[in-house]
Formats: sequence, structure tokens, C-alpha cells
Amino acid sequence: MSGFVEVALFTDDVAGVRSFYERLLGSGPESEWPGGAVFATDGVKLLVHVRSTPEEGGPPNEDHVAIATPHLDAACESLRSQGVDLLVDPRDYPWGRSAYLRDPDGRLVELSEP
Repeated sequence: MSGFVEVALFTDDVAGVRSFYERLLGSGPESEWPGGAVFATDGVKLLVHVRSTPEEGGPPNEDHVAIATPHLDAACESLRSQGVDLLVDPRDYPWGRSAYLRDPDGRLVELSEP
């Protein structure tokens, strides 16, 4: 694994959360669209995204951290061999190739291939 690349926050109040982090970080997002914004801080992105119903077979639409890995399929096979269950197997999305799992406390973790 290469390290943390994203913290994703899903909310019903994108404008309020966006405004909060803009004030907290002292700068606006690097990109935004209706329903979301991305802030960049020291190589890690903060994604603020509208909460919605997840697509069938897609990842849960909930807060998570994303960790980059240069070889997603191999990393997932290694995790499986160690007894880690994947919630969503590696697949291509509009934002890239990702897989999803949960940590021991149930938090969602995205593994992403840059």
C-alpha cells in the first residue's frame, strides 16, 4: 500500500460542510460540482459528497478513507489470503479502479489504484 489519498465525507448538507472546511482550511476547494467538492491538503484529498442511495453492486455511499495501492488486484488477493473479506471486489468506476472493505470497527476503507 502507498498511503492515504482521500477522506470522503457524505452529507445531506454539501454547502454547509463545504463552507465549514473552506473556513477551517483557509482556502476553497480545488474542484466542485452540484453535490460535491474536493479540497487538496498535503497530497490527501478531502471529498465532500452528497449522500444518496448507492448503486446496485457499488460501494456504500458513506464516509470512508481511501488508500492507494499500485497493484489493486494483487493487494486484494494478498488481503484475502490473510482472511480479510472484501465488501466490493476490484472494479472500474468513473473515478478509477477501486475495491472496498471494512476495518475491524466497521469503517469503510477504499483501496484505489492510481
